Order: sequence, then structure tokens, then C-alpha cells
Amino acid sequence: MTFVKICGVMSVEDARVCVEAGADAIGLNFAPSSPRCVTREVAAAIVASLPGHVLSVGVFVDADYAELVDTQRQVGLGCLQLHGSEAPELLARCLPHAYKAIRVQGAASIDEAARYPGDHILLDAYVPGVAGGTGHTFDWELAARIARARKLTLAGGLRPENVAAAIAAVQPYCVDVASGVEAGVGKKDPARVRAFVENAKAAAV
Repeated sequence: MTFVKICGVMSVEDARVCVEAGADAIGLNFAPSSPRCVTREVAAAIVASLPGHVLSVGVFVDADYAELVDTQRQVGLGCLQLHGSEAPELLARCLPHAYKAIRVQGAASIDEAARYPGDHILLDAYVPGVAGGTGHTFDWELAARIARARKLTLAGGLRPENVAAAIAAVQPYCVDVASGVEAGVGKKDPARVRAFVENAKAAAV
């Protein structure tokens, strides 16, 4: 079955909703520009509430190595997601528990993804001035090409209504959702979280 990550979690309560729905991973955003940004203290409380089988992923935008390592250590993060303009060399220093997110602008993004090391890669929609959580989709055929060679996390505009079609088209290792399961920015809708996880887990792969 497809791995499911619920991103932009901002409270212990919402983390529990995601866990009870069957999510495999929780994303915590540390980018100051994001409306879903959390403090290290809040993030640490969320991570402490997670059962051992649920992966905690810290999402960063153009943080330096010291900040990445310090935050990972203080919060107890299981993995790092680099969602800005980070160099391949920075990602390499963080492996194996890290991966790069690429905002897809066309076929050139396939070459861009190839520059980054590691088994895992994330593809998200490109929206000028916004790092992620936009609710926009992109050409899934490009994603499918990368999914044949890498463990791909598919993000960008996913929601309960289209996640099964996305999985059928792309065959990703993981699907990642933020705004598509929210009642408001940063507040998860329990019914939509449950529907997203159920539809993703039931999708043909």
C-alpha cells in the first residue's frame, strides 16, 4: 500500500487525528514564511505524542546545516525535507534520513531531481513565491517518469477526491497532503483526513 504523509500539522490534537486515521508520517513545517510554521517546542510535543511506527518529518526552506541538525536533535525528528533552493551537497550531508523536494516547472524538473542524491525525492507544484501547501497540482506524467526510478513522494493539490487517481497515474511510494485535508489553514478536518488515508490505502498500485 502507498505510504501516506499528512503535512502542516500544528497541534498534538491534529497529530492524533492523523494517527488514528492511519497516516504513516506527520509533516512539521519550520519555514518562517509558512502559515503552518510551528515552533520547536510545539513540534517536540507533537513528536512525543506519536507512536513509534509514525515517522516525523521536518520541512525546511533554505535552512543551513547547523539549523537542520539542531532542530532535528531538539525536536526528535525522524527525517528532514528540504523544500527550498538547497544545494545537492547540503542534502548529501543530511542523508540517509533526508530528501529533497522539487517544485515542478516542466520537463526540466526531471533533470533537476537527478542532481540530488538519495533514494527518495518529493515533487510538488510550482507556484511563484510559495514554497508549498498551495493546493495546486502539476503534470502527473512527469512524476510518473521519476517514480519509475526513485522512491517518489507525490505532493501538490492532492485531496480525498483525487488521491486514488493520482496513485493510479503515478505509482508513487508516498502521497503527501496539507491543504487538501484542512478545515482552515493549519487546522485539519478529521473527516477529510480519514477519507484521504482510506482512499490512498485502497487505491490500486
